[in-house]
This record gives sequence, structure tokens and C-alpha cells, in this order.
Amino acid sequence: MRLGLALGYWGRGPSPAHLDLATEAERLGYDSVWTAEAWGSDAFTPLTWIAAHTSRIRLGTAIAQMAARTPTATAMHALTLDHLSGGRMMLGLGLSGPQVVEGWYGRPFPASPLTATREYVDVVRQVLRREAPVTLDGRFHSHPYRGQDGTGTGRPLKPITHPLRADLPLLLGAEGPKNIAQTTRIADGWLPLYWSPTRTDVYQASLTDLPDGFMIAPMARAQVCDDVAEGLLPVKAMLGFYIGGMGHAARNFHADLMARMGYEAEARRIQELFLAGRRQEAVLAVPDAFADEISLVGPRERIAERLELWRKGPVTDLLVTAPDPRTLRVLAELNG
Repeated sequence: MRLGLALGYWGRGPSPAHLDLATEAERLGYDSVWTAEAWGSDAFTPLTWIAAHTSRIRLGTAIAQMAARTPTATAMHALTLDHLSGGRMMLGLGLSGPQVVEGWYGRPFPASPLTATREYVDVVRQVLRREAPVTLDGRFHSHPYRGQDGTGTGRPLKPITHPLRADLPLLLGAEGPKNIAQTTRIADGWLPLYWSPTRTDVYQASLTDLPDGFMIAPMARAQVCDDVAEGLLPVKAMLGFYIGGMGHAARNFHADLMARMGYEAEARRIQELFLAGRRQEAVLAVPDAFADEISLVGPRERIAERLELWRKGPVTDLLVTAPDPRTLRVLAELNG
């Protein structure tokens, strides 16, 4: 099991610790470093900055939002950064949810998310292969554009720049069972939002017949500390926000996932409190047990024991969000 560093997205501003953590992760032998985006900073620019200050560690987006860019624009970002970094780029994509797609990006959430994802990946793959001009008569992505409001003068194009690698790894952030199953067929890897090494049966039906080399790369908060309850507070804050606020009351993919993992009543209660403006209560309503099983928090000995559970399952890459170099070092030592 390889280790990766997940830096997430910026909050109110850039974190001064991110570059130091990334360079320390490279020094410790971590395989990859990942950035993200929500509705603030983008994923590609910070990753480019990190690329300029590192030489070996692989670079991934976890995740870049599909609604933020056309698939050709995303492919341009990926092939550019792959060239600049000497072939270290990995493209992690996600569809996000209706609240973000329609509220932030100002476009309709696709009526068929699986079809939209499949078409998006198809276009990105065509750009990176550069075998012929990009063509797709899709429901959501047409190349060239054939809508009634178009001029009708568009023509198929292929990138002027020759991509460094046609097989640049492409991973998807998928949550629903059908979406995960499709990911195993059209992508090189999967970026689970929540992963519990003791509940792998939740995903078992979607992960049959995995292709060779397929990456399963969940993110997990990691912190070496003496007080487990205190160390879990950032995990609970994240869960409270995602489950309570990252989606509509009637359509929240994160809450639905928590429910499938055995915490349905708790997920609905968190939503209820968060949407009522009682955000601190929503965070406190997150069960310690759930926060604990999807993270690695506590003294070194406890983390060592729990890390073995992750290593025994199908996870190929553990992407840790770690607040300090000590935690990065301990995980590197424990993972061998």
C-alpha cells in the first residue's frame, strides 16, 4: 500500500504549511501528493506550484470538478502539468452534486450522471491519445457542438500540443454503487470519499473483476496524538459540513453514503441540525465511532494496529490528510 499526502482545498487563504508538507512527504518516500477544489481555490494551480518545488512525487487532483471546465479544458490542464512535471500528473475527477453544480457553476446538474461522466472521460481520453480529432455525439458533451444555438461552423480538432503520455492515469471520485462500478470499467482508479477497512462489504458488489493495476485511493485524516477524542474533532467537523451542508436536504450524496455505511439515523440527524443553523450541534452529533473508523488518529501504537487493517484490504494508495510532519514521518515508518 502506497502512501499519498492529501492537502485538500484552501480555506480562507493558502495554507503556509502545504508546500512544507509536500516537500517533507517527498523526502519521506511518499508516492503522491493531491490537491482539491470546492468553490474557492482551484486544484491545478497549487499542484503546479508543488510540482515546481519537487522532483519525484506524483501529483494528483482529488478532485477536480467536472462542472468547472469542459472536458477538453481539463485535458489541457492535465497534459500541460504532465509535461511541466516530467510525467508525474494523475487526473482525479468528480461530478460534485446539484447544490454546487447549479449554485456555484451556474449550470444544470446532469439528469443522467453516469452518462455525463462517461462522456467526459471519453473526451479527455481522446485528447490524451491524440490519435484523431476529438469527436463525440454525446447527450451532454458534443464535439463539435451541434446545438440549435450554434453557428454550425465548428470542426473536430486535436490538441496542438502532443501529450507526454496517452495513458496518463485518470481516477474518479464516485459514491453511488452504479457510479463506482462504472468507474472500474472506464477509469484507472477510484477515489472513495469515506473508506472503512472494517466495512469493505459496502463496496464489494461494485468492485468485482477489477482490472490489473486499478487504484483504490481513499482519503483519511491521520494524526499522532495522545487524546483520541480531541484528534477526532477535525474529522467530525469535516463530516458535519459534508453530510449536513454539502448537498440539499433531499439530495445529499455524502449523507446517503454514510447511511449505506450503517449510520442512517445519525446522518439524517446531522442534516437536520446543520440545515437548521445548529452547526456546532451537527458536528457533535457525528458519532465518534464513524469518525474513528475512517481515520487514523491516536498514539503511535494505536495507529500501527489500525494501519494493518487498511493494508489487509484492497486499498492500493492511502491518501492521508496530516497536519504535521511528525505524523507523516510516523506513517512512513509504520508502512515500511
